[in-house]
Amino acid sequence: MRIDLRAPEDHIKFLDGLRGAGAVLVYWHHQQHWAHRPALAIYELAFGFHSRYHFITLPGVRILFNGGHYAAAVFFVISGYVLSTRPLDLITSQRQGALAAYLSGALFRRWTRLYLPLIATTFLYMTLWHVFGLQIRGAYPQDSWSQELRVWSREVKEFGFPFARLESPYLSYNSHLWSIPVEFKGSLVIYAVLLALSRSSRRARISCQLFLMLYFMYAVQDGWYLALFMSGMLLREIDVLENETHLYTIWNRPPTTAYILSAALCCSLYLGGVPHCPDMDCVQINPGWKLLSRLVPRVEVAYDPKWHFLLPAATLLIFSVRRVPRLRSIFEHRSFQWLGRISFGIYLIHGPVMFVFADTLYMIVGWRDRGPPLHPSLNGLANFFPLPSSGPLGLEIGFIVPQIILGCLTLGLAELVTRAVIRPSVEFASWLYLQTLATEKVE
Repeated sequence: MRIDLRAPEDHIKFLDGLRGAGAVLVYWHHQQHWAHRPALAIYELAFGFHSRYHFITLPGVRILFNGGHYAAAVFFVISGYVLSTRPLDLITSQRQGALAAYLSGALFRRWTRLYLPLIATTFLYMTLWHVFGLQIRGAYPQDSWSQELRVWSREVKEFGFPFARLESPYLSYNSHLWSIPVEFKGSLVIYAVLLALSRSSRRARISCQLFLMLYFMYAVQDGWYLALFMSGMLLREIDVLENETHLYTIWNRPPTTAYILSAALCCSLYLGGVPHCPDMDCVQINPGWKLLSRLVPRVEVAYDPKWHFLLPAATLLIFSVRRVPRLRSIFEHRSFQWLGRISFGIYLIHGPVMFVFADTLYMIVGWRDRGPPLHPSLNGLANFFPLPSSGPLGLEIGFIVPQIILGCLTLGLAELVTRAVIRPSVEFASWLYLQTLATEKVE
């Protein structure tokens, strides 16, 4: 393993590729669960739990089939890293005026950039229900489009207020978008911490960042996502420190450093496959997790315990990939960069594509676990092109073949949404911010 010796400040291109790979993991995670609901207990728990031995639940392998949780943690750490990159550069160079201007614009634009695409895509999705009379598993349309519009607008309005105490964190028009309010709140905390620590010494900043990460994870309820954001900021601070002091040269000591980074990556992949359990007692009875579960502090938290393990998993992944050129070059490849560019579009659209088209395609190939077709007139296509449902769990022919169509639809529409919705939202947010700026007076 060759260790990276370069230390440029813009050495974060690989994060876009990681984000793209994560979007694909989330897509595949949801597709697996949508088509294998009776097998969710197998997907979500460890290899060998209740004497169930499936290839897809092997450590490391399970991330390829159930890696959505791991990807979500990586997304939040990446966000903390990227959001703090430019501000930390300005803090380091003691450009307080430029820092204030940057944070002003970033904070002003953040809500619009996150929520306008959500509003546009969910509006179009719920409109399709009534225009075409769609049948969708788990969707309960109102009697008319006007009634639906009222329900949708009320729900989106509440969902767009990040401090609302909602009964459920999930938006009924696209439950996969639960992380957008989380992303917005994490952004607010990152910007607030950056401003609060902008005049502090680096030692004080790192100490406060580490304290806040532990505080959010272990001292308060439902602060897990803020711990992930703080981890990203801490990683960026460490990278800046390495670049300024040439500490990155400590990684030029093969083979020791190669072993360290390889071990970090392996730990990340193992921890990233943490079982999805309601409490730590459940984690403890999963094979391979008894000792690890005992290492986690027993704190009263209002969320499932997997985030305790996903915090170090996501942190170690970014730390190790950043320092291994071969790994980093994979995510810097143009295919992963393209996936990273449309990753928000994949996130927004993969759910509606699956909700609308998946069950109809499964009906055509004779898949057993499915909902109704997208329209009653398509019932005659049942078993039109039957395919075997046999094969390893998660890799059945009758499941894989429809994914060719679903995957192409998702990627194509994600590109369209990126160009037609996301980019204009970003441009509109920037334009709106410029309209609010005060005109400088010339004395």
